[in-house]
Amino acid sequence: MATFSIERTAPLPPAEAWRRLTTWQRHGDVVPLTRVTVLTPPPTGVGTRFVARTGLGPLAFDDPMEVTVWEPPGEDGAPGRCRLEKRGRLVRGWAEIEVGPGPGGRARVRWREELTVRSLPSALGGPLERSGRYVFGRAVNQLLRRP
Repeated sequence: MATFSIERTAPLPPAEAWRRLTTWQRHGDVVPLTRVTVLTPPPTGVGTRFVARTGLGPLAFDDPMEVTVWEPPGEDGAPGRCRLEKRGRLVRGWAEIEVGPGPGGRARVRWREELTVRSLPSALGGPLERSGRYVFGRAVNQLLRRP
């Protein structure tokens, strides 16, 4: 199991940072070898389901997820929070995205994730945590930079 957290401050209003991070198809543009398919009709909310398929050909795996908490940022400055439950055969766990006001009118973003990879020896939890922090850190950076 690996648990990691990523925090960023972006020169965006919280609502725009939220939109960029929670438009699920965009994740396929920034996570290597990944395509995201949303399985439920818009708009996103509790119960939205999507699958991130990662890999090439027969070496690919599906990472199905479901939104279990959906609280967009409030106009009153209240932070937004989204929780995803990972329900795959290979990858399980959760991710939480929180977006709120930061210094100077910027958005403060916090991404926390817990991953369990089936049949992965516990000794590889550290490398999984470091690689998860790296891959998702880059993804968050790119999502926040792209309109």
